[in-house]
Amino acid sequence: MRLGQNPAKFVGEVARPARITVAVLTYAPFLNGYFAEALDVMRAGLESLWRTTPQPYDLMVFDNGSCSEVVRYLLENQQQSRIQYLLLSERNMGKGGAWNAIFKAAPGEILAYTDCDALFYPGWLERSLEILEAYPHVGMVTARPFRTPDEFMTKTLAWAESTPEVRVERGQLIPWETFREFDMSLGQSEQDVRARYESTQDIRLTFKGVPAHVGASHYQFVAYRSVLDTFVPFEMDRPMGQVRQLDRRMNDAGYLRLMTPEPLMMNLSNSLRAVPGMEPRRGALARRRSLARRIVEAGPLRRLLLGVHDAIFRLYYAGKGSR
Repeated sequence: MRLGQNPAKFVGEVARPARITVAVLTYAPFLNGYFAEALDVMRAGLESLWRTTPQPYDLMVFDNGSCSEVVRYLLENQQQSRIQYLLLSERNMGKGGAWNAIFKAAPGEILAYTDCDALFYPGWLERSLEILEAYPHVGMVTARPFRTPDEFMTKTLAWAESTPEVRVERGQLIPWETFREFDMSLGQSEQDVRARYESTQDIRLTFKGVPAHVGASHYQFVAYRSVLDTFVPFEMDRPMGQVRQLDRRMNDAGYLRLMTPEPLMMNLSNSLRAVPGMEPRRGALARRRSLARRIVEAGPLRRLLLGVHDAIFRLYYAGKGSR
């Protein structure tokens, strides 16, 4: 027998979601080794979102089976109303599984997705929306120019070259330092980055007075949720290495994949050391580089140790997934 009346019956209206959902995928199974600075990186990325995103939006965070320290940090921010939607997965579902959940659960008309190791600069969302809304049949817009594989830009180029209103420019349009900053964050050597810079080119479009570079990335993008709905579910038998499914599907379906001409986002990867003025908060991470550390980070030994670490990580986490 029911006792009394449900108070919800007397509520006149409910909260409506914002037009834009900003979604962040977080993952750190522990806070040592490769993930030693993961919480600091995550914190820097979220703080940059809160600081540089003035438009009305809801923040959704999907945590992919992180350690208790990360979960505690996220819960604290949700309790402070800095996170509107928090989804906590008991175990790692891989990026495809996380996308399946995020793309379906996001309530906004527009989804601004990012991995948790991105640092945002003022204007990132405004410029992304300008491109998203100016160009037709846009699939995704990334808030930074860099050079992406040619195989994922064929339909964008075909549209541009067959549309008289589009101006197409080719050449070294990304400044060297901007190009270097992003590619070096991916763990490449400066020699390899320089060689790629000199042997490839950028493609810039201008349509209705709005410039955009050709290309985009599954790492960070802004898209209409209705478009993303057409690409789920993602079936990935590995947690990483297959994330370009989204890039490929977007191109194959004829959607435009574009980037802002300005670098309005930076890839932090797994460390804050490349960012001037940012120091990890955890005491063990704030130690000065010792002679031993400099020796360990020397080229040959560093490659050997990273190879051993990667082998151990793959063995230990086989079947468990990673971001």
